[in-house]
Formats: sequence, structure tokens, C-alpha cells
Amino acid sequence: MLLLGDEAIALGALHAGLGGVYAYPGTPSTEITEYLQRAPLSRERGVHTAWCVNEKTAMEAALGASYAGGRALVCMKHVGMNVAADCFVNSALTGAHGGLVVVAADDPSMHSSQNEQDSRFYARFAMVPIFEPSSQQEAYDMMEEAFRLSEELTTPVLMRIVTRLAHSRADVWVKKEIADQDNGLQPDKAPSRWVLLPANARRRYDNLIQVKQPLFMEASLNSPYNEMRRGESSCDPSQSACGKAPLGILACGLGYNYVMEHHPELNPAYPILKCCQYPLPEATIRQMAETCEALLVVEEGQPFVEEQVRGFLGSDYCVRGRLTGDLPRVGELTPDALAVALNLPLPASRQPAASVVGRPPALCQGCGHRDVYTALKEVVADYPTARVFADIGCYTLGALPPFTAIDTCVDMGASITMAKGASDRGLHPSVAVIGDSTFTHSGMTGLLDAANENAPITVIISDNFTVAMTGGQTASGTNKLEAICIALGVPAEHVRLVIPLPKNREEIKQILREEIEYQGVSVVIAQRECIQTLARKAKSARSKQANEAADKNE
Repeated sequence: MLLLGDEAIALGALHAGLGGVYAYPGTPSTEITEYLQRAPLSRERGVHTAWCVNEKTAMEAALGASYAGGRALVCMKHVGMNVAADCFVNSALTGAHGGLVVVAADDPSMHSSQNEQDSRFYARFAMVPIFEPSSQQEAYDMMEEAFRLSEELTTPVLMRIVTRLAHSRADVWVKKEIADQDNGLQPDKAPSRWVLLPANARRRYDNLIQVKQPLFMEASLNSPYNEMRRGESSCDPSQSACGKAPLGILACGLGYNYVMEHHPELNPAYPILKCCQYPLPEATIRQMAETCEALLVVEEGQPFVEEQVRGFLGSDYCVRGRLTGDLPRVGELTPDALAVALNLPLPASRQPAASVVGRPPALCQGCGHRDVYTALKEVVADYPTARVFADIGCYTLGALPPFTAIDTCVDMGASITMAKGASDRGLHPSVAVIGDSTFTHSGMTGLLDAANENAPITVIISDNFTVAMTGGQTASGTNKLEAICIALGVPAEHVRLVIPLPKNREEIKQILREEIEYQGVSVVIAQRECIQTLARKAKSARSKQANEAADKNE
């Protein structure tokens, strides 16, 4: 089958007996859950595939499914790991019961993200195993092994992928015989594992250190995904001066794929160690170092492996990689960057045609966010000290021309709490702009803080009835936002509904002015469906009508 990396993960999980996927949409992880939602086998088996409110609730629900004995998959982008971290780190102490695999999709070069963080650090912090596929085939195959290892060693497992693997396609050989969902496990009956009171937590932590870490290391040392390819040295090993290979290559995850792209041109004396399962197979790496004058660490993301290898090999040994400048410290790893590090010739570069111009992202023509920003800019122009705190979503594009309407965007939900913090320091007007899905993801708690102190801020919830930025997934707060705001303590008379259309601009401006002048917390909900999801619905309806008409004619 020709599959995206995300699709290979989804199908691999399904064929490994998956019971439920728990996720919040975020590029480049979204297609995993979407594939499972479309897959006929998911429906036949009753696999849970609904989107969660955020990554924290997804992680917790999956841990509950694992507690009950089921195999559960959690999917998120890398910054979602920050939201899920509380449960993820503590799940290393409770352990898993049914297989529990967490997929974190990292985004080097920040194609659609606000940072380049490397999720492998979270797994090392929690001290749980990591799988990092080097190809779509491994992404498929590893799911079965990850669920098996999770149940065998009663531990959550992290699978880390990157954008280039998630969103590229390759042929994948899939199994004819797939695993049964019934793994024979019933809900766990050991409260001492799951109730993390200090007395239990201390015992669980000791178990994680003393018992599980050696087992994780043994699994890594014996893993088929950590494989050594010996170099073909022409030197006489008895002569120490030339008995070592000039360079050994330690290639991790997708980095191994890039190394193999250059394999025909590589010095045949270079041994290559593919490392796709962690903790690092330290003994194997030490053995490799003894036969090489230096090691080049090829990894996507931050110098996670390079730092560890430097640590246990010592400062006298030459370890090259991102920290030494042999590979770029920031941005994506590329085959060309690797060629430079290996002193290989670069392919002839192609310059873009003169007629090709840059196309920065922009809000869709007819998008309701445009009408919100147009009205807002005209209103705040009357307030020289006004600041607009924005959030993560399509409306973040309001930072770009022609709107240049927002002043900040940091993380999911930060708009409301930053606006409150600024108002605490006397800033007025202090306006927050947040989307409907982001509001239910992590904006509600900030609004509760603001309501508790009746902070003089104006919150605009730009509600387009979907998670538009990632493709139109279901939004958790649709038709509930007004009730939520009132329940959180915003006075009902200061929860205002508007329809963002050009013909309503003067009405919207008047409402915004009224709420800015009100010395307390207020919310303006701008409701109009995303034009992209609306167009898809209309297309689907037309297709359905055409099919019905064809059936009648037959």
C-alpha cells in the first residue's frame, strides 16, 4: 500500500489490535486519527476515534483505556506534549496495563508550529522507551512491537516522528493476519500501582529505576531496529595507526534514511549504526567507538543523542554532529546538509523560475476572521494604548498584512491569560482573540481566572464551528460557548453574539466599543461557519442528491 507515514502508523496500530485512539488535531499528527476514523476496520471493530478537547484529556483517557485492559493510541504534535506532560510523566510510575503508545509528531523548521522542540526529551525525562521509525515501513511495523513491549513491560511507550516522515508517502508491506483486539486483559485490580499517594509513588519510582530501566536497556540492545552495518576496512587491524575506521555513523530515525540515500557514495570503511529504539544501546555504541576514530551523530531535531554520546564516551573522544557545526543546529536535517558533513558532492541545484513568487499564508477570502479583524482594527484605532493578544489558529494570520491586527501569539490559550495579566498592570484596553476550539482546549481556565477577579478585558471568541487550521475537525464547543462563558462567571449581559459579515460591521464595532468601555470581563462571540467546511458540506450534499437522482432514474 502507498501510505503517508501518519497513515502507516494508523494502520499499524489497527492491525496490532487497537481499541481506541485519543487525540487533538495538530500538524503533522492529524492524519493518524483521520485515517482511523475513515478505516472500515475501525468501524467493524468499534474502535473509539472521537477527537478530544485537548492533549491532556487525550492522554488521560488513553491511560484509562489502558487501565481497563485495552490497547490505546495517543496522537499529538510536539507542543501538545507540553499539555499532556503531567499525565504522561506520571504514567511512567503507574505503568500501563493494556498497550499504551503515545505518538508525538515533531516539526523541525517550524512549518506550522511555534518552536522546534524535540519530544524525545520528554520520554527520557519520564524514563520510558522510545521508538523512532526511519521509514514508513518501520512506522507500520513498529506499532505492533510498541504495543507488545508496552504490555510485556507494563509501560507507556513514546513513538517520535517528524514532519518529513509524517507527510511523505512510500510503499508499505502490510500483514495479511492482523491481531485480535482481545488481549486477554481485564481491568487492573492493583490500586498500589495506580493511586499515586507518596507512599505508593515512592515504591513505583523505585520500581521504574531499579527494575524497569535494565529491562528497557535490554530491549534496546536486542532490538531489530538498532542494527550495525560493518564498514569494509582495508587496513590491517593489528596496526593501531590504521586499524580503526576514520568515521563511524550513528544514524537515528529519519536520519538513517538520509544516510542510506548517500550510501553508494559513502566511504565503504564507515560502519553505520542505525538507532531507532531507545534508551540508547550504550554498549553497542561503545563497541562502535572503539573501532572508529570519530563518530558522526545524524539525528533529526535537537542534539538529543549527540549530548548523551558525548557524556558516556568522554571529552577526549571526537563526536561530531549538530553541536560541532558539522550539521545545522537549527531547522530540518536534509540529505544535502548530510552530504556537506560527509564531504560528498552536492547535486546540481535548481533555481526557481523568475515568474515564481512567494505565497505567504493568508486568511481565506470570505473568512469570518477577516470581518472580525476589520472591525476590531477600526475600534482599537481610537485607543492608543490598546493591545490585542491572540492565540493559535487560522486567526493567527491576522498578524500579517493587510490586517497586522494582533500583538502576541505564544501558545494555546495564552491570549486570555496574557490579556488579564496585562490588565493587572493597568493596560487598557486589553483585548484577547481566540478561536472556538482553542477556547475549549485551554482558554476556559483563563477566562475563569478573569471572571473570578472581574478583570477589565474583552475576549473575542471567533467561532467558525470547526478546528479550521488543521482541516476542519469537529470542535468541542460548538453551540455551547455562550453557556460555558456564563457558567464560568461572565455576566450574561456581557456575553454578546455577533455575525461577522461586512453588512454587520457597524453593529460589531458598536458592541466592541461598549464592552471595551465596560470595566469588567466581557466576551464577544463572533459566529460564522468556516467557508471551507461549508463548501465541503455543500459539495457533499450535491453529490448525495446526484446519487439519489441516479438511483431513481435506474
